[in-house]
Amino acid sequence: MTSTAPISPDIARAFAPAGVLRASINLGNPILANRDKASGEPVGVSIDLAQALAGRLGLPIELVVFDKAAQSVDAVKNGAADIGFFAIDPARGEGLRFSAPYVLIEGSYLVPQGSALEHNDEVDRAGTRVAVGSGSAYDLFLTRELKQATIERVASAPAVLAALLAGQVEVAAGIRKLLEDWAQQHAALRLLPGRFMVIQQAMGLPADRGADAAAVLADFVEAMKASGFVADSLRRHGIVGGTVAPPSA
Repeated sequence: MTSTAPISPDIARAFAPAGVLRASINLGNPILANRDKASGEPVGVSIDLAQALAGRLGLPIELVVFDKAAQSVDAVKNGAADIGFFAIDPARGEGLRFSAPYVLIEGSYLVPQGSALEHNDEVDRAGTRVAVGSGSAYDLFLTRELKQATIERVASAPAVLAALLAGQVEVAAGIRKLLEDWAQQHAALRLLPGRFMVIQQAMGLPADRGADAAAVLADFVEAMKASGFVADSLRRHGIVGGTVAPPSA
């Protein structure tokens, strides 16, 4: 199926049984979504993609907005939203169908200037506490990967920064671009070089919407990457720190 093939009413109903495409939006990831400073309305690549998909399906759009990734995922899993924008992770797979990624985001570590840590592979040591947003892609990944360091789960990205500044943890983990901004704002902090993970941001829908709807979503994402839509959206919103994912194999 190509992105220009007609969408049947049955497919549109599979996506949005209530007749409105409800898109779960996570404001906790500034690469994907933010609030417009003038209007306060959500803006970003995830909103642009949601609106484009609604237009493709011939459906009105409703944005269901959350401050945390875990809340956004749960909304799609429990039927409070029809589509969402998630980091692909095995721990999130149950009950969802993912597209291939549309954006890649680096995950990095932030430490105090006086920290003895110089490289990412030094973080996993006994006695090292790492702050992450609870339920975030970093939380899920580091829960599997860290064997000696302790993960300190907090409510939000600002809480991650607060924990590091207060000395409650030795390391903060998160989106590289966000951590870079924090390091520029706080001279007492520095970013470790490189990255510890690459986050694959994809679109997803409830698994019970069926294979045909999942195929249409997958095709839509590939078309949006290939057409330059995703790259243009990132540019228009002034986003750095995220790159367009390559075509699906």
